[in-house]
Amino acid sequence: MSILINRNSRVMTQGITGKTGQFHTRMCRDYANGKACFMAGVNPRKPGEDFEGIPIYATVKEAKQQTGANVSVIYVPPPFAAAAIDEAVEAELDLVICITEGIPVRDMIRTRYKMQGKKTRLIGPNCPGIITPDELKIGIMPGYIHKKGRIGVVSRSGTLTYEAVAQLMALGLGQSTCIGIGGDPVNGLKHLDVLQLFNDDDETDAVLMVGEIGGSDEEDCARWVKENMRKPVAGFIAGVTAPPGKRMGHAGAIISGGKGTAQEKLDVMESCGIKVTRNPAEMGKLLKSVL
Repeated sequence: MSILINRNSRVMTQGITGKTGQFHTRMCRDYANGKACFMAGVNPRKPGEDFEGIPIYATVKEAKQQTGANVSVIYVPPPFAAAAIDEAVEAELDLVICITEGIPVRDMIRTRYKMQGKKTRLIGPNCPGIITPDELKIGIMPGYIHKKGRIGVVSRSGTLTYEAVAQLMALGLGQSTCIGIGGDPVNGLKHLDVLQLFNDDDETDAVLMVGEIGGSDEEDCARWVKENMRKPVAGFIAGVTAPPGKRMGHAGAIISGGKGTAQEKLDVMESCGIKVTRNPAEMGKLLKSVL
């Protein structure tokens, strides 16, 4: 079992004709069961064409009707990406994964409002995507560093997702599903949503949770873990501050009023029974210690 995607998922790419969309659709199609899973592309200006045999449709709704696709991955440029999410939500897809970075916050606020009461789940934006190792990957993560196993991974940071997986692999620990949820201030699934899914997954034995400074999502998740989680959780918070005059890598990494610091998050997580480390090089060993 896995969460959110598996070999039975059917995927369309919104923005399939751009350089980024083409490159990563090809990489995902060539991974594991990707050839059977990537069914369609969407570009309103190029319906009837194809990308290396993958048919292109004018709309998400048409692509869904013609191919049965239930998942979309979005590589649409920032000014148009929120509208692409809206279209996928209106077509009632099960899952939308938005890789695009730099979507205006105001656009995402409107999109999140429109999603209320809808069935579609959103991962991202500004995220690396999701992978169920040896079955299917959707996004930009390097497939070769993953291997099927029983550890769930969820992270706000793309590069730390890869680092966590590499450390787990060095210890012989494969993954059930790995999700990069993205670091934007207005996004889809939170740590809490993903932990709930891992908690109910029979083939996930433990979870490695990687957070970042800013906001209170990790603290909210930790309090839920204390009351509800039946599986061990290990955690790390990326808290490196930028030099003066430089912006943080993620728009969501904003500390306000002294809240949302790495230390505060780690303290709350630790008090809720999550085993934490302050050294990113120890994430894998820490997770192994809780098994």
